[in-house]
Amino acid sequence: MDIALNYNYKIVKQFAIATVVWGVIGMLVGVIIAAQLAWPALNFDIPWLTYGRLRPLHTNAVIFAFGVSGLFATSYYVVQRTCQVRLFSDKLATFTFWGWQTVLVSAAITLPLGITRGKEYAELEWPITLLIAVVWIAYAVVFFGTLIKRKVAHIYVANWFFGAYIIAVTLLHVVNGASMPASMWKSYSAYSGVQDAMIQWWYGHNAVGFILTAGYLGMVYYFIPKQAERPVYSYRLSIVHFWALIFTYMWAGPHHLHYTALPDWTQSIGMVFSLILLAPSWGGMINGMMTLSGAWHKLRTDPILKFMIVSLSFYGMATFEGPMMAIKTVNALSHYTDWGIAHVHGGTLGWVGFITMGSLYYLLPRLSGQNRMYSTRLIDLHFWVATIGIVLYIAAMWIAGVMQGLMWRAVNPDGTLTYTFVEGVKATYPYYVVRFCGGLLYLSGMLVMAFNTFMTLRNRQTAAARIPALAVAHA
Repeated sequence: MDIALNYNYKIVKQFAIATVVWGVIGMLVGVIIAAQLAWPALNFDIPWLTYGRLRPLHTNAVIFAFGVSGLFATSYYVVQRTCQVRLFSDKLATFTFWGWQTVLVSAAITLPLGITRGKEYAELEWPITLLIAVVWIAYAVVFFGTLIKRKVAHIYVANWFFGAYIIAVTLLHVVNGASMPASMWKSYSAYSGVQDAMIQWWYGHNAVGFILTAGYLGMVYYFIPKQAERPVYSYRLSIVHFWALIFTYMWAGPHHLHYTALPDWTQSIGMVFSLILLAPSWGGMINGMMTLSGAWHKLRTDPILKFMIVSLSFYGMATFEGPMMAIKTVNALSHYTDWGIAHVHGGTLGWVGFITMGSLYYLLPRLSGQNRMYSTRLIDLHFWVATIGIVLYIAAMWIAGVMQGLMWRAVNPDGTLTYTFVEGVKATYPYYVVRFCGGLLYLSGMLVMAFNTFMTLRNRQTAAARIPALAVAHA
């Protein structure tokens, strides 16, 4: 068979495997630092094992290694299938894989060594950020080049979300990454003071908006209809959802800086746009949920659909909770507490993690020429173990966060604080143990997925899927 007539599944398979491997690594580091918060002696007085070194390693591993690798895999698969053409350039696609893995390994080495810019989600030093920019440009060329040479007139909505995430991340990375190198592994931000904070959280929240939301909505609009064998509930709503979300998210970042030196009017803009953001977010959630109309019975027997639909439940919950926490009066209680940790992990573990896992469970058998994963029962086991883990995690952090906020605000009649900070830490301890147990369960589910993936792919060649004859004829 002429290879030119086939989709490029090799690159999709490489990124899918990388997603599972980095998922195990990133979640393992998360469990380690959760244990350190409950039992601080577990850093063993080794500098590169301390919480301050491992925490950015955890966030980079789960967002950029696990999460973005999953986005590479699914976007490369979806853009080929919906455009009915092979990727624009196999060589550039291969470069994005090895280039991205180089970025991730560099992060895994430098962050534990304390080499960091100290900016949330943007810790990597300037040589690595330059490599990220080069890889990302290659990614954009491959993705948009494939769209340009498509053999169907329509651009499916999933590609709109993938395309927006690629463009927005380019802008965010370049602007926030502007720095002045002082040495090979040390640089200083091009901005200062409150301007630096503003640029950082414009970046930081839009990393949530465009990586951890827009990209995964691309998965929702392709893989849920495929797995449910139903069309998208409302294609018109999906387009309205897209434009409303893309416009609104860019303005929400200042809600991270309530009660700081940021001008009050800027904080208020962040709050208002965060509240507006609830509408398009829930529009997308409802659209995904309603796609199952007439097929709800499939949830009884299809654990992949369980992952996908429950992910939308967590998306709806997190996108309600976020705007609520952006209200200044609520934020006065929640800011700097573990409530924020609960919110973040409800979104990442429940929304991002589950839709990625569900999409990979759909992809992996097809990439190896099979009808299903090695074990459907293991998928079901993974779902329930991970779900229980998430519930334990976020419930513990919700309780701990509200308790912390109330204890920190409590004052005696004479105006002195009722509780010392240490008393707050002591009261939080049991919830940190529960959080560790929840994280351990979630990691266990990821290990089950890794085993299921290995058994599905072992001794299997990458499948060769022929491009539809109609598209080939047009070519």
